[in-house]
Amino acid sequence: MRIALFEPDIPQNAATLIRLGVCLGVAIDIIEPCGFVFSDAGFRRAGLDYLDRAEISRHVSWNAFLAQTHNRLILLTTKATLSYAGFEFAGDDTLLLGRESAGVPEEIHARADYAVRIPMKPGLRSINVALAGAMVLGEALRQTKGFGE
Repeated sequence: MRIALFEPDIPQNAATLIRLGVCLGVAIDIIEPCGFVFSDAGFRRAGLDYLDRAEISRHVSWNAFLAQTHNRLILLTTKATLSYAGFEFAGDDTLLLGRESAGVPEEIHARADYAVRIPMKPGLRSINVALAGAMVLGEALRQTKGFGE
């Protein structure tokens, strides 16, 4: 299981997801460009001392990321019709999360193997990307027995 962050905007969200990855044994892919630098104080503060222990692969572009991944890409998006709770995850899936400000472009939607959403009350826009990633990752690890229990 992996988490891929597409051009993340907010350093605290990226660092939170990296910290989650360290704690749960999940590798992180960062697809650049990012909206911050990795030395950003907010990024370092949110990541605490976990950043040095993370398995992070940085990719200079979407195409560079695609050239290095062979996993099924599961896009988390509010535009999906399929709920993550009804989706069957595999142990080698990559959960793809978009930018906080804009999600992902249409060509990335088209390239994802599957798109899933978190059901929400009507009229609301979205859940924080780090929280959404944690929710879906938790379900994916539960299904695939990836918690190491």
